Amino acid sequence: MTGSSVRLLGLGDNTVDIYVDRNVMFPGGNAVNVAVLAKRLGADTGYLGCLANDVFGRLLHDSMSAEGVDLSRCRCVDGENAHVQVRHRDGDRVFVKSTPGVRAAYRLDADDFAYVRSFDAVHSSYCSDNEEMIPAIAEAAGLLSYDFSYRWSGDLGARIAPHVDIAFLSFPDHDEAECLAVLRRWSSAGPRVVVMTRGSDGALAWADGAMHRQKIVPAPVVDTLGAGDAFIAGFLIRYLRDRAIRPALQNGAQAAAAACGWLGGFGHGVPIAGLPPEDLPNPHS
Repeated sequence: MTGSSVRLLGLGDNTVDIYVDRNVMFPGGNAVNVAVLAKRLGADTGYLGCLANDVFGRLLHDSMSAEGVDLSRCRCVDGENAHVQVRHRDGDRVFVKSTPGVRAAYRLDADDFAYVRSFDAVHSSYCSDNEEMIPAIAEAAGLLSYDFSYRWSGDLGARIAPHVDIAFLSFPDHDEAECLAVLRRWSSAGPRVVVMTRGSDGALAWADGAMHRQKIVPAPVVDTLGAGDAFIAGFLIRYLRDRAIRPALQNGAQAAAAACGWLGGFGHGVPIAGLPPEDLPNPHS
């Protein structure tokens, strides 16, 4: 897997995943994870978003910097950074409480759009709270990728789909006929490529009037948080090289399998015991 000469920008959401039952917290968020994991796969990446000058924002900033992600246009402001409390039940993660914080407290200016144009592709997500900026971002971006996750069936999808080049949808526990119907409908809405992740059933993609299938790559599982973001990173950097769907799907599946081998979206965990009292999660939430 390689992302040689590919430039990819993660734009929008960030968060800190607080594992309240394991006394550790990790930097994360879809746009952040994709930028970091694409960097690990060989791409040149940046992140443009808004971080707070608190313990959560500093963890995100320092971990992305350590991974070599460019933060030259990232905002750092006073306030509370986005974070989410996560518990684990029977091996599965459960999101208990989410705080959006300052992640949407910025607007893009002319210098930001010049920065956007310096990348081969931009990736954002439904958690980024940037819907009103998407048309302008799409115009500046060489290619716009967007992760709709489970939120693809409502108004958000209808508003944003016409501006998106590659749409990522999550649709586990449904048969292939249902998935195919969704893929065809979404393809007609605007995206040139629609990729659907299906959990243990692998992934499907619709492009140029044809469907492509990808099985999961078996791997020991330490933590599945961030595996979907790793799939996106792997898919994008391979697709950007030659616009080939099958190799991109395989690259995504391999990246997702690798991401299951560490805790958090990309590691860099620190004990939550080090948080000041006002930032500690409520253990009863």
